[in-house]
Amino acid sequence: MIDSLLTEQLQPLGLELRDFSGLLIRLLDYGVICRDESQVEASLYDRYLLCEALLEDYLAVMGIRLQHDRQFHFIRVYPPGAEVPGLVDDQHAAVQSGLRARLNQQEVALVLVLRTEYEKSLREGQVDDQGRVLLSLEGLSIALKNLLNRSLPEGQVERRALFRRLRQLRLIAFNNEDEMNQEESWLSIQPSITSFVTEAVLSALLAQGEEAAATESDAEVVAADADSLFNGEAD
Repeated sequence: MIDSLLTEQLQPLGLELRDFSGLLIRLLDYGVICRDESQVEASLYDRYLLCEALLEDYLAVMGIRLQHDRQFHFIRVYPPGAEVPGLVDDQHAAVQSGLRARLNQQEVALVLVLRTEYEKSLREGQVDDQGRVLLSLEGLSIALKNLLNRSLPEGQVERRALFRRLRQLRLIAFNNEDEMNQEESWLSIQPSITSFVTEAVLSALLAQGEEAAATESDAEVVAADADSLFNGEAD
């Protein structure tokens, strides 16, 4: 019955049920679709524009909401209870959800530093027309050490997995994965990082970092607090 109803609503839009299903599966699987990422995601993003209202209504039944950034052309999915930039919070939604991006502390630390570097470049006007910020691997390593007293993984496999995870979340982009162990390599921080780490979370964590002494144990506390905030476990 639902299939028939969706098919009927999709027909005037020039879409088939499999088109809608493919878009939905990709969005829920990756959590984000960015038009500038690839031809595949450009096609999916354009398909979303055709059925935007229908897709949002469909997900709303499950309490899932979408953030659509029309300036930088990306869509991010948010589970029930999550804070969505630009939208009124749903006070009655469930808080815990498997749709949340579960990050380990290493990933959390790197995301926090990337968000901080993005904010710094934003203030200095060092952002391109697509809202991206270029950052060298050497600069990232220095910022990671200065802010959280941590280092990037030395092992190539572990480091590649770390950067691959953040690229999958559409928080960074880079040309060659094999070059991500060289300090002279560059990556770009994507504008979607501002919706992944809100200003409230960033401000709270930076305040904790300033109050803590510059020791590894304090850095671990900050990273752990960031993990709880990202996953919606804080008050």
